[in-house]
Amino acid sequence: MKKWIIFLSILVLAMCGLLIKVYLSAVDPLKTAEKKAVSLAKKEISLTEVEDFHIYNGNETVNVIEGKSKKGDNVIVWIPEKSKEIFVRKANNGLTKEAAIQKLQQEKSPKKIISVRLGMEKNIPLWEIYYRSNNNLINYYYVHFDTGEWLKKIENL
Repeated sequence: MKKWIIFLSILVLAMCGLLIKVYLSAVDPLKTAEKKAVSLAKKEISLTEVEDFHIYNGNETVNVIEGKSKKGDNVIVWIPEKSKEIFVRKANNGLTKEAAIQKLQQEKSPKKIISVRLGMEKNIPLWEIYYRSNNNLINYYYVHFDTGEWLKKIENL
């Protein structure tokens, strides 16, 4: 019986080690992309603080950084992966997350908003709102960051 307990303990520890290795391998590309994007943003626009980072996968992959500039302004930085051109906007000069949600709610009546995130397509900064409609179908609603106008809708998936 003692041998079985030792064997099972070793097996559980080996499985935990394997799961940790798989997790770290899966997260590594995201951390690498974040390091590259943040260092580029710090070099080009004097970004001093990073509050959020995510990768937007639309027509092309775009790294999005929310942070503070050297002057203390809240800024949003979009870095398309292919061109490495940097797009910077002051956060208060564009549409807020709440205003983008309100725009959606004026036009549609979403059952549940799943996520709201910044992105970019064709060099246009935007908010992507992913939500479920009343008939429980998946929908995407894209709002222009600068003007607040809707860019496109993908409905009933």
